Amino acid sequence: MNETAADISHHIWATKYRYTGSDGPECTIEDTWRRVASALSAVESQDQSLWRERFFDLLKDFKFLPGGRILAGAGTTRNVTLFNCFVMGTVEDSMPGIFSALQEGAITMQQGGGIGYDFSTLRPRGMVAKGTGAIASGPVSFMEIWDAMCGAILSTGARRGAMMATLRCDHPDIEEFVTAKRQPGRLRRFNLSVLVTDALMTAVRADDDWPLLFPMTESDAQGDTILREWSGQADPVPCRVIRRIRARALWDLILRSTYDFAEPGVLFIDRINQLDNLWYRERISATNPCGEIPLPAYGACDLGSLNLTRFVLEPFTKKARIDLEALSRAAGLVVRLLDNVIDASKFPLPAQAESARGSRRIGLGITGLADAFLMIGAIYGEKDSLARAAEVMRAVCHAAYRSSIALAEEKGKFPWFERDKYLCGPFIRSLPEDIREAIDKHGVRNSHLLAIAPTGTISLLAGNVSSGVEPIFAGSYSRQVLAEDGKSKEFALTDYALDLWRRETNVKSGAPDCFVTTAELSIRAHLDIQSALQPFVDNSISKTINAPRDSPFSEFRSLYDLAYDAGLKGCTTFRSNPVTGAVLSREGPGSDAPHCCTLEREPD
Repeated sequence: MNETAADISHHIWATKYRYTGSDGPECTIEDTWRRVASALSAVESQDQSLWRERFFDLLKDFKFLPGGRILAGAGTTRNVTLFNCFVMGTVEDSMPGIFSALQEGAITMQQGGGIGYDFSTLRPRGMVAKGTGAIASGPVSFMEIWDAMCGAILSTGARRGAMMATLRCDHPDIEEFVTAKRQPGRLRRFNLSVLVTDALMTAVRADDDWPLLFPMTESDAQGDTILREWSGQADPVPCRVIRRIRARALWDLILRSTYDFAEPGVLFIDRINQLDNLWYRERISATNPCGEIPLPAYGACDLGSLNLTRFVLEPFTKKARIDLEALSRAAGLVVRLLDNVIDASKFPLPAQAESARGSRRIGLGITGLADAFLMIGAIYGEKDSLARAAEVMRAVCHAAYRSSIALAEEKGKFPWFERDKYLCGPFIRSLPEDIREAIDKHGVRNSHLLAIAPTGTISLLAGNVSSGVEPIFAGSYSRQVLAEDGKSKEFALTDYALDLWRRETNVKSGAPDCFVTTAELSIRAHLDIQSALQPFVDNSISKTINAPRDSPFSEFRSLYDLAYDAGLKGCTTFRSNPVTGAVLSREGPGSDAPHCCTLEREPD
């Protein structure tokens, strides 16, 4: 690890994860690994010392990077959750309901959880409120209250609150939602995503009109109505059409907004629900703040990522390869560790505990993918790298499911498991026959097992490995992170794999022939990597598709259509612009980071 990488690693550990309890502060990262391993092995009914050592070996040398809340909270006396991610309950369309939901969000955030909300249940701006006759101000106005709450609760320290807001593509306030962040600084603690339905995509391509509507109230005696599924409703409900617009006009507004200021993202919500392993008992309309975990009301998920750079054998040689056997063994052990997190964790709300224990959902992912490519001589986004990425994720996926089945035999199936319905899920049907037969016979411990998170902060902790499945940002760059006083601190960094190559070849500059950065990649390369991974991920993938500042809108506007046609569950883009700011910049003049990496978006 180079000196600056060591500096930022120590800074991240000291400000975010180091525990200073009554017995004295932790002195090294090894102390933190011991604390976490001890806390999670204590859940075991037997052989606790064996599992403690196995968990420690998994954590040692950053082979596995648990979610930040696990690192910070496991084995401490703090009143915090070990879960990074929550989606909150349905926001009832009434003042008591709205402020009850706000209170639940505040409690969850105070205890360390990032939160996601679907605001589609709130009546549109201008509609008369039932009972009082007051004029509704619309969901975006109430999002301002959540934004202020987030800033008040987490106004100081080395973490910032993270929230996701979603709104249906047929809500009458969708245009206001899509353009809400054109004003710099507005809703800056939110990520925004539009819930895009298959019906909208069909209407866009047919150049049809698109109805904007809302569930009927008692006073809606007349007007054009459509029966439609709606957020917070178990069955389709009659909705009154407020107005109609051109579907393409709405789609172009979404695309132009994300081109100009990087939001909103889109969630292909019908596909998310169709591919949900728990399709038979839940309806999803929101995700965690970075989008890799679609969750039902009060859903929760604990996260962790295998660091692929630690599984590369003979790097930078003709024999360089990823040790898939070792990776599979580690993935199997991680499933047990993350499953134990569910039993070791506290929960801000009883409904969150019920959801987590009912589904036992976990999110095992990978990080350091681009650095691993560099170490084995593959070029990010080219054909060979796509095959390698699929090979890696397939190995992790299948090992995870086999481990969860073995845990079901040992400890029991997740409580909401219904064998015949679960086996009918499209993702489960795509698994190898032996895995499906084992689920049929023994069940499975966890409803969902895979998710690829952005891992921005924990990747810095591991010596600045490339984040999640993102490409290498630049060979050398400066990075801003938060200090304990809430102010930013800047570090000059070199990419982990590039620094390793320079040290092993004894050169001070230059890069291997296969070295590529975000700025050099086509939009298609980003999409192809995400598409190669998605078939082996039962939750979702946090991936930012970067476009150059000078990319024409005519080229950019095809991106979301390509993502939809590629079978992705969602899409987030970033084009450098003056609205979003930057925390990463190359040495020399200017370039901006993906917006998921800004100071306000560090949930881990």
